[in-house]
Amino acid sequence: MNGRTPHIVQYQGSKRLLAPQILRYMPNRFNRLFEPFSGMATITIAAASENRAKAYYINDINEPIVRILQKAINTPMELIANYTRVWEGQFSYDEGHLAHFYYVRDCFNNGEQTAENMLYLLARCVKGSVRYNKDGHFNQSPDKRRHGTHPRNIKENVYAVSSILKGRTTFSSYDYKKIFEISEPGDLIYMDPPYQGVSNTRDNRYFSGVEFDEFSESLALLNKKNIDYIISYDGKCGGKEYGSSLPESLNCTKFLLNAGLSSQATLLGKKDITFESLYVSKNIAGIIKSIPKQITLMESVV
Repeated sequence: MNGRTPHIVQYQGSKRLLAPQILRYMPNRFNRLFEPFSGMATITIAAASENRAKAYYINDINEPIVRILQKAINTPMELIANYTRVWEGQFSYDEGHLAHFYYVRDCFNNGEQTAENMLYLLARCVKGSVRYNKDGHFNQSPDKRRHGTHPRNIKENVYAVSSILKGRTTFSSYDYKKIFEISEPGDLIYMDPPYQGVSNTRDNRYFSGVEFDEFSESLALLNKKNIDYIISYDGKCGGKEYGSSLPESLNCTKFLLNAGLSSQATLLGKKDITFESLYVSKNIAGIIKSIPKQITLMESVV
């Protein structure tokens, strides 16, 4: 990619560092890019930075996350002004900046699920990590070491994202299967679903889990529709594998991307490298294999 790809706010699980590798496996041009599990839409932003698609479709079942992206892209000035108001509120809050975080969190959980409140909670919470309790309420704690991303940094990134996506992006908060129904041949779907370890049950890191067999069957329907897709799914670290491989019947090709040293291993004095799996559908795999120079960019092929 040319230059630095903008990102609106820190978001745990973001593929920002892996984006350059992931884009190597995408066609140079396609009609629309769909992200059914968008999070903060890192891959959409990266692809738009290279003008890979004619249009983009951002979707996440977590509606407040989509609200941030929609405001950032369509009405950036409004989002920045509202975020600034919320962010500055922590310095005049009588009970202190930590209490202010809990106040905003309570407002959010009581129905004020605005883009600016969601953005503040993300910018201010521990590791930019979204957590929900069994009732669907945001329950992550504030990072006591910092005050969250400064509005001027938010402003710079929001305007950068808006400049590449405004006027050609659609937003929704559907179940991923609905996105599969909307897509057509010529489109590309990039997926980064919840970790497999939480696919069968509700988990506080995700608004909704994704069941393995149901997901695999839905991918088979995409194959029948001749729709191309790329999936970040399982992986391995230090000889330990995380999650099961997708069924061979899907005819996907699996690559391993070097995600760098494991932070957990580093804390234990080890130097284990994390590899994340990337599955590409049959048509895309054929395109990649027909371009020898791209093969040299692959970290590992399974």
